[in-house]
Amino acid sequence: MFSTIKFGGNICRLRKSADMTQSELADKIGVTRADISRYELGDSFPDVSILVLLAQTFGITTEELINAGEPSPGELKILNGIANGDEVRANAIDDIAGVAPLLKPSVLEKLVDNFSAHGIDISYVVKLAEYLNDKSVMTLLEESTPDKLNEELLGKFVPLLDDRSKSAILQRILDGELDYRFIRVLLPYASYYIDSQVEAAVVEGALPWDALDIMREALAERRERERDD
Repeated sequence: MFSTIKFGGNICRLRKSADMTQSELADKIGVTRADISRYELGDSFPDVSILVLLAQTFGITTEELINAGEPSPGELKILNGIANGDEVRANAIDDIAGVAPLLKPSVLEKLVDNFSAHGIDISYVVKLAEYLNDKSVMTLLEESTPDKLNEELLGKFVPLLDDRSKSAILQRILDGELDYRFIRVLLPYASYYIDSQVEAAVVEGALPWDALDIMREALAERRERERDD
């Protein structure tokens, strides 16, 4: 997996070999000295346009520059392709997950849209959720394998979704695609109108009666969280 720390350490070595201060390098590529410091410490990763300027400044290719971070072949393909303005298609969802923190949401969403996500492990949806918009998250969720979904995984990305996306998850529960007990995780973060949907589903027989007990527990958690806020 790509390491920003190893990447940054190489930037530091290249800068020193070129006998430049952080401020001089910053001036050359149009960023601040603080930006250079964060790059070198591995606390931040340059925008792809900055990658190109760094490579030009040090007289190397973007591929050589990126390789210092020891990416997987798939991660290298993604990062180098984006830096060079190529149309990039990922071969594996774990490569997308590995570079997700380094990319702008618009770039990441395009990668996800171009990736055939059928049957992906639900854990990858969780890894990508905080970097994607709700539409992209729901697309991945719909095409993922639900058998590996558990309350811990669901709880990690439900708070990141909007009400429409939460309603889509509830619909999957009502359709029997997801375990009905997942409403325990969903409802504390959902709008109140979803409560009535759960009640109606119980009355109509789409959910078992003990779903009401689960709903009461979830609502108690919601009220407690609202008081804390």
